[in-house]
Amino acid sequence: MQPELIADCVHCGFCLPACPTYNLWHEEMDSPRGRIHLMAGLVDGTIDLTDTVVEHFDRCLGCMACVPACPSGVQYDRLIETTRAHIEQSTKRTLGERLLRRLIFEVFPHRRRLRAALAFRRLPAPGPFAPLGAVAPPWVSSAWPPVHLPGKGPRVAVVAGCVQSVVFGDVNAATARVLAADGYDVHVPKAQSCCGALHAHAGRLEEGLARAHTLAEDLSGYDAIVTNAAGCGSHLKDHDIPNVVDVSELLVDPPSRAERQPLELRVAFQDSCHLKHAQRIESEPRAALRAIPGLVLLEPAEQDLCCGSAGIYNLVQPDTARELGDRKAGVVLATEPEAYASGNPGCLVQVTAALRRAGKPVAAFHPIELVDASIRGLDAQTVLAAARR
Repeated sequence: MQPELIADCVHCGFCLPACPTYNLWHEEMDSPRGRIHLMAGLVDGTIDLTDTVVEHFDRCLGCMACVPACPSGVQYDRLIETTRAHIEQSTKRTLGERLLRRLIFEVFPHRRRLRAALAFRRLPAPGPFAPLGAVAPPWVSSAWPPVHLPGKGPRVAVVAGCVQSVVFGDVNAATARVLAADGYDVHVPKAQSCCGALHAHAGRLEEGLARAHTLAEDLSGYDAIVTNAAGCGSHLKDHDIPNVVDVSELLVDPPSRAERQPLELRVAFQDSCHLKHAQRIESEPRAALRAIPGLVLLEPAEQDLCCGSAGIYNLVQPDTARELGDRKAGVVLATEPEAYASGNPGCLVQVTAALRRAGKPVAAFHPIELVDASIRGLDAQTVLAAARR
């Protein structure tokens, strides 16, 4: 923990309405300000790291909505990250928690293991593993895009990701096709590792940083490292990996823009927390969608509020995550969409699960998939028929 960063908080309370858990419970210790108070007590020795204190930190989604809301520039992202690392080093979790976390990190960062595990997703998950079954998507898509799509523009490398490449391989394929159509020289190297975002988010900071730097070495020598998963991009940017961009940023001023064909769809777009709050990217994905003729962009209410995915949060805090997911599904459905879109795989998994629970599954896309469909001239009926739900 970093006392000099803790001291930046003036306890003004501007963070309170931005915080999802404070919104749910109106409990001071479940707000950023309250958690910073706990951090200060841990540093000066007036508070012990009890199970209750750990629980308040565990309840934080790490959505970073408080960061842009703070007038004092408190670096809550750094504070919660280092605090979680301290917790993982200093406390012993219950057997069930240890087993669940070990399973997550033995499986999720490894494509082959994750692919094998998803083959059993329809079987009942026992005890502490039940949340895995509750959010496991009914689809998989692990086809690898072409490793090179030549173009005359800047050389870019697409981060394939761990979960992304197994569950959303079609998003990677769409990313490569769109960037190539817009003039980039696109590479999707097979020799690339997990970025470590899930590790850092869950208190395994040292491993998360090591993985980020390994990935940077894997993808060195390109003009840009392109992410299409907001959590991965946020982690890499936060830890100073150079030349990292979200795919939506490259669509603003491409070397040669491919023509967009009409796609008559009503699309509810949800900001991903790690795109909106952490990377401060809001206009770019909206501009990409608005550039599609015939597409109607819908804005659900409560865009600042997290959907409850938040790294591994929906696995280790399933009840709170479910409540937030159901709330997000409600505001999405209120727009009466034909499709739902978000720029992060966790959001897509979380909200589609909530929509299925509501009995109203909606076709779900990464925005780049809709841009790809438009460039390829696909009609709305074809796009909807092939969509994940």
